Amino acid sequence: MSRYQPYSDRDDYNIPTRQDLNPEYNPSQTANYGPSYQQANYYPPAADSLNPSTNTFASNANSYTPVAAQQYPHTYNSAMNPQEDRTGPLWSEKPNAGSGSSKKKWLIIGGVLAVVIIAVGVGVGVAVSHKSSGSKSSSSSSGTSTGTSSDTKDWVMSVNNVVKYNPKDLSQFETDPRLHKSLYGMAYTPIGAILPSCGATFDGVLEDVMLMSQLTTRVRLYGTDCNVTDLVLDAIQQTKTDLSVYIGIYIDNDDTVYTRQRDAVQRILKTYDINHVLGVTVGNEFILNNMTAAGSNDPTSAVGVSAAEFLVAKIQDVRSMISGLSLSKTIPVGNGDAGSYTNVQLLSAVDYFMSNIHPWCGGLAVDQAAGWTWQFFQDNNVALAAQTTNNPELIIAEIGWPSQSSDAKSATDGPSAADIPTLQTFMDSWICQANTNQTKYFWFENMDQPWKDALYGGVEGWWGLFSSTKQLKNVTIPDCAAS
Repeated sequence: MSRYQPYSDRDDYNIPTRQDLNPEYNPSQTANYGPSYQQANYYPPAADSLNPSTNTFASNANSYTPVAAQQYPHTYNSAMNPQEDRTGPLWSEKPNAGSGSSKKKWLIIGGVLAVVIIAVGVGVGVAVSHKSSGSKSSSSSSGTSTGTSSDTKDWVMSVNNVVKYNPKDLSQFETDPRLHKSLYGMAYTPIGAILPSCGATFDGVLEDVMLMSQLTTRVRLYGTDCNVTDLVLDAIQQTKTDLSVYIGIYIDNDDTVYTRQRDAVQRILKTYDINHVLGVTVGNEFILNNMTAAGSNDPTSAVGVSAAEFLVAKIQDVRSMISGLSLSKTIPVGNGDAGSYTNVQLLSAVDYFMSNIHPWCGGLAVDQAAGWTWQFFQDNNVALAAQTTNNPELIIAEIGWPSQSSDAKSATDGPSAADIPTLQTFMDSWICQANTNQTKYFWFENMDQPWKDALYGGVEGWWGLFSSTKQLKNVTIPDCAAS
C-alpha cells in the first residue's frame, strides 16, 4: 500500500512515479554536492522518541503568478519515463482486495495479538470561527475568511468549487466548519500526477493545500516527478499555511529513476523554504517489492538484507548531498516500507522509518482494527528499532479504511465492509486515541483516485476522505487536536 513500486514485482502492491528534468548529476564527482561535501562529517540528528474542472482563477487569473512558476521543469522527455522499465502501471498505494491470503501476506505476525478495542466520543458540530479582516492574513495563518460580503465580492471559487479564496492573496480563503485539524498527517497525491501525462496543476494542488491545512500540519509525498513536490511547496508558501512535507524519492532497481528524483530534491531544497520540509524519504516498500519478486517473506533473509543494503547506499548518498548544500537546518533522511518488511540493517541507517499498516488488509473486524494496528506497530517496528543504537523516529505512514468497492467480491475484508459507516467507525476509534497517546501517523489518503479504480477495481480507488472532486464524504471528522 504505497506509491512508487514496480507493478511487475507485485500482485497486490502497485506504484507510481512522476517526471522531473533536472541538471545532470554525477555521484562520482563530489563537486556536485557543493564544496563542503564530506560524508564522514555528517551526523544524523537525534530522532524524536516514540510515544505509544477547468476553472482557473476566473477573471482574476492575471493577478497571481506562482513564485516558482518559471522554475517548474515542465518539459517531459519520454526517454526518461520510468514506466518504460516496467510491465505494469504506477502510482498505487493499496493492495488489491483479492483473496484473503493475498491481502494478509505482509501483515501476518507470529503469535496471538492482544487486541485492544478502542472507543471514543467524537465532538460534533464545533464550528470554526472566522476572523474579520480586510487586509492580508499573517504569514502564520492557515486560511481566514472575512466577516462581510463586501470584503469577499472579488473572491473566486477553486477548481472544484469547494474553496472560495482571494486570487490577489492566496493566504485568504474560507474555512470549512466541518474540518478540524485532528490528523497528525495525511498521505497525498494530486489528481493527474501520473506519468507520462503528468496532469497535476497548480490550481488543483492549491485547492488541496487549502483543504488539507484545515485537517493537519503534515503531508507525506511519494516522489518528485510530475512537479508534485514543486507544486505542493509553492502552494504552501503562497497560502502561508502551516503545512510541512516529507519529500519522497522513489527507489526501484533502475538508478536512472533514483538519480532523477535525487537531483530534483537537490534543486527543490535550494528553491523553496526548507522550514516546510520535515524530511526526505528514500524509498517506499522497496524491501517488500524485492522480497515479493524473490518469493520470500522474511526481511532478515539474504534477499531482505541485500535490499536493505541497496537502500542504505541510497540513503547515505542523499544524506551526503543534503549535507553539501549547507542548509540552515538539518533535514532528516528516512525510509518507508510495509510494516513487517524492514530489518535492523535498514533501521540502523535512517533518521526515521515510515511503516505502512492497513488493518483492512489483515481481514479484521473494524472494532478490532485500531487496537490491532497499535499492537502490530509495537511488535514489528518499535521492538525492532529497540535493537538499534541510533533510535530512529517511528511513524505509521499509511492508515485508513476504504469507503466503497467497485465489485461485490471486494466489498468486505471478511468481517467488515468497505463503506462510509465503517470508515466512520474506524476514524472514531483511531484518530483521537492515537493523538492522545502521541502515536505519529499519516491518514491514507486525501482523496479517491479514479485511475486506480479504472485499472484495478475493488477498493483500490476509494480510500480518500474526499471524493476525487474534493467533496468531503459523509463523515464527521473527530474534533481532537493533533500535536
